[in-house]
This record gives sequence, structure tokens and C-alpha cells, in this order.
Amino acid sequence: MEQGRSGTRGCQVRHRTADEMFVNAWNAVLPDLRRRALRLTSGQADRAEDLIASTALKALVFMRRSPEMLNDPNGFLFVVLRHVFLDSVRRNGREERVIEFSGDEEIAAEPRHGLSHDPQGLEIEQQLRRVFSVVATMKEEHRRLFSYRFIDDLSYPVIADRLRINESVARKRIQLLRRRLRNSLDEDEV
Repeated sequence: MEQGRSGTRGCQVRHRTADEMFVNAWNAVLPDLRRRALRLTSGQADRAEDLIASTALKALVFMRRSPEMLNDPNGFLFVVLRHVFLDSVRRNGREERVIEFSGDEEIAAEPRHGLSHDPQGLEIEQQLRRVFSVVATMKEEHRRLFSYRFIDDLSYPVIADRLRINESVARKRIQLLRRRLRNSLDEDEV
């Protein structure tokens, strides 16, 4: 019983730290996030606020799950905003295409809520979990490289500058990291 309580306490401390990281980043960039969301939605304030709300939820969930993966929480919020926006564009495009015509009547297909009801979305979720479990077993330098490139979405020149290496070396290391990830994921499927 005592062990369960200490595990729960550790989880609470981790969430509190992640929550503090989120709140600090959120407060620092919220005005800029709002401007970016308005720009993405062509000035539609209600859609922009929906993007902001979804961004907050997704970013907080990720920060709670993997706070050690984030080197730049402020920049991460902009990456999440962009992904949320792209997801909404794709979802709207899908919903517009999934209309059955029965004579002159239009019958809209059921709207999809979340990835779990969508087999393709569920598969993507499972792949992401496998990727993060593989990344968690890597050395610190490889996790940092993964974070820079795939979470913080930094360009090769910026990564090279942060690591104080040549840009071509940064590209090669990321290429090797991709290969290592691909091989690990292929082994998991076998």
C-alpha cells in the first residue's frame, strides 16, 4: 500500500512540474498564439478560439506524458497549434467529401469524434506510442536530437547550431536516427 502511495505521489509531482511548464509557456506565448490562430482561420474568432482550446489540451496532455522530451515548450505550443489547424482542415475536407446522395436528398455521414473511432487514427496513435517507447530507450543525445527535429520541428541549421556541429553532420545524425527508429519499429512488428 505504501509503495502505491509513493508511486502516486511521484506521478503527482511529475504532473505538477509539467503543469507549471505548460502554464509558464502558455502565459508567455498566448497573445502570439491568438494572433497566429486568427491568421490561420482568416480572422474567424470562433474558429481561432477552438484552435487555441484544442492546442491547450493536446499540449498539456503531451507535456504531462513526456515532459523530459521538451526543450522549448514555447515553440512546442506553436507546433501543436499548426498540427491542430492541419487536423481541422483535413477533418473538414473529409466531412465535406463523406456525403451520400440518395436521389435529391443529402445524407451526411456520422461525424467522427476523436481518433479512437477511426481505424486509421487508431493505427496512427499506436504507431506514435511505439515510436515514443523506442525513443525512451535511446541515449540522451539521441532523445535530444529526436526532440529537436520531430517535436520542436527545428530546421537542420538550428539543430546544428544548438549542438555546435556542422549542418551536414546534423543531417546525417537525423538520417541515422530515422533508420534506427525504422529498424526498431520493424522489429516490433515481426
